[in-house]
Amino acid sequence: MNTMNLKHDLSKLAARAQEASRAMHGLSSQAKNLALVAMAEALISGKSVILKANRKDVLKAKAGRQTKAFIDRLELDDKRIAGMSESLLEISSLTDPVGEVIKAWRVPNGLWIHKVRVPIGVIAIIYESRPNVTSDCIGLCFKSGNSVILRGGSEALNSNLAIYAALKKAADCLRLPEGAINVVDTVDRRAVDILLKLDKYIDLVIPRGGESLIRRVVASSHIPVIKHYKGICHVYVDEDADLNKAESICFNAKVQRPGVCNAMETMLVHQDIAARFLPGMIKKFKEAGVKIRGCAVTFKIAKSGVQLATDKDYHTEYLDLVLSVKVVQSLDSAIEHINHYGTRHSDSIVTEDYNNALKFLRQVDSACVYANASTRFTDGNQFGMGAEIGISTDKLHARGPMALEELTTYKYMIFGDGQIRT
Repeated sequence: MNTMNLKHDLSKLAARAQEASRAMHGLSSQAKNLALVAMAEALISGKSVILKANRKDVLKAKAGRQTKAFIDRLELDDKRIAGMSESLLEISSLTDPVGEVIKAWRVPNGLWIHKVRVPIGVIAIIYESRPNVTSDCIGLCFKSGNSVILRGGSEALNSNLAIYAALKKAADCLRLPEGAINVVDTVDRRAVDILLKLDKYIDLVIPRGGESLIRRVVASSHIPVIKHYKGICHVYVDEDADLNKAESICFNAKVQRPGVCNAMETMLVHQDIAARFLPGMIKKFKEAGVKIRGCAVTFKIAKSGVQLATDKDYHTEYLDLVLSVKVVQSLDSAIEHINHYGTRHSDSIVTEDYNNALKFLRQVDSACVYANASTRFTDGNQFGMGAEIGISTDKLHARGPMALEELTTYKYMIFGDGQIRT
């Protein structure tokens, strides 16, 4: 397909999505919920087709010698498809944010002013690797009254198209607005650049994937972008930590699923407990296959099996079983390190000192800050918000897990009785 044809086709798709978004404003919560239930059922009934398509993508990834973490993000099975279906059902059960009166007041001239939650409009989502993003994003955008344009990566093309086909068939059977859910089915990289210029039709872009993808989107987009570049998440083990608790939290934060953005990439340890905590912790990490890159103090305490860390290591999002470790002099040093090397995603302190916990929570400039819990909880579902469309490390307009409310904006509805301005 030449550039002119591709631009024409994508412009037509985006215009149809914009028209559908206006029709979506008139859909009742009941109609949206019935559609989401039908979509959830469609994933289960279409499971064999989806898994067959996914196997093609996985075989291609293995032939290309992709990492285990990459394949883990890509691969579907019965349990993950069931989880995708359950996510749509959960979204259907959530309170519809559209139409919520955020605030209402009367001004002296008698005007009634209402600040009301409304859909954003048309949202384009550009993502990599994870096929479950397809169903989650369709469900969240649909429930929040937005049209969605999905452009997944070539590595998951077969899986994404199979999931989309199942959900689209369910939507069509219910005669929902044509163009409310859309997938760009070409792997032509020019498609992304063209989409990012369609600000006449698209209201918001959300990129999900590696740092290079996100930076490319931000550099090219004529449309507002909500993003996070990467997730360099920290756990700081304080001098007043319960060391058994710390060991459990740190192990979970690194090992439970290392290829995701809320996994711990750097562990900071107070110097006064480093000699007691690090030997056992490092041993447990090694048994799980974690490679350690530590500071000089860590290297000395561990005696073997630790590679000396460089400054670059503390700037690295590994997304794998690799961990940076640093011994710090104080809580202030830990906070300073996180605010310098971190990416404003998710960071945690393990401590039994309430004042230390409070200081950490207040002074670490991240979207999600924890006391005595794993960073792995940064997730819309874990927060009780339902499925999420991504994690934002921006400060405007959304920060942290982006669920239904974050996919809306607001407008002012004003009721008068003939008032004029003098």
